Amino acid sequence: MKNIAVIGAGTMGNGIAHVFAQNGFQVHLIDISAASLEKGLATITKNLDRMIAKDAITEANKAVTLANIKTFTTLSEGVAQSDLVVEAATENIDLKLKIFRELDSVCNEDTVLATNTSSISITHIASVTSRPDKVIGMHFMNPVPIMKLVEIIRGYNTSDVVTQQIMDLSIKLGKTPTEVNDYPGFVANRILMPMINEAIETLYNGVAGVEEIDTVMKLGMAHPMGPLQLADFIGLDVCLSILNVMHDGFKNPKYAPCPLLVNMVMAKKLGVKSGEGFYDYATSRKAEIVAKSFKK
Repeated sequence: MKNIAVIGAGTMGNGIAHVFAQNGFQVHLIDISAASLEKGLATITKNLDRMIAKDAITEANKAVTLANIKTFTTLSEGVAQSDLVVEAATENIDLKLKIFRELDSVCNEDTVLATNTSSISITHIASVTSRPDKVIGMHFMNPVPIMKLVEIIRGYNTSDVVTQQIMDLSIKLGKTPTEVNDYPGFVANRILMPMINEAIETLYNGVAGVEEIDTVMKLGMAHPMGPLQLADFIGLDVCLSILNVMHDGFKNPKYAPCPLLVNMVMAKKLGVKSGEGFYDYATSRKAEIVAKSFKK
């Protein structure tokens, strides 16, 4: 596998493209928005400059990495001749199914189709293609250039050959692949999201404030980032989407999203991406969200 197509130039997509390109792969970064592609390339460039500042790479490495990336706004053109396509679009099942139907119709029959979904069933996604044996989950962690883990999720029909190919490929990227089975939330988010949701419930019930909850988890549990700050970093809309997938998939009330999370997403308080969530990022000052103000 040398030719990689990445669909989506957002946070995860540009990070995935960065990692592949830095490791010598030819990458086609695809997005329907030219502005998003421009922003994605700017983010990759900025992250490469940070690596140069830390003496992790050289200017020559940066130049080669950027030269390995080409951008496209047309899906069929972007995925042509790709050995692997990694979909990193918004965590929306209808959108992903639409993309995979189109990929199945325009990609070569041997092309492996991967999704970076953090919770949606690989088996469901594969079911809309004629190649379910070649559909697999590659759940990268954010920020992709730094985080080592890749959850490799096998759908019901994913073949052993494809699974091993993707495991080996992940190692070539300098990642640590971990194989898991196809259940809602997989492993990472099945454990992480209930913890974040419980932290939001703790705030909602008035047990402690934002900073206090995060401090307990950072200093008491040795977490590098508190759960509420992490939720802001992930995106509260993404957290809500994942919890809804797990709640719907398991029919277990323990996965039901906290009303505070639901209300914050409706109020467009999405975290870092919107400038405000549990913290205020627009003014560079902490601004706790008072639970009672979102209860109605």
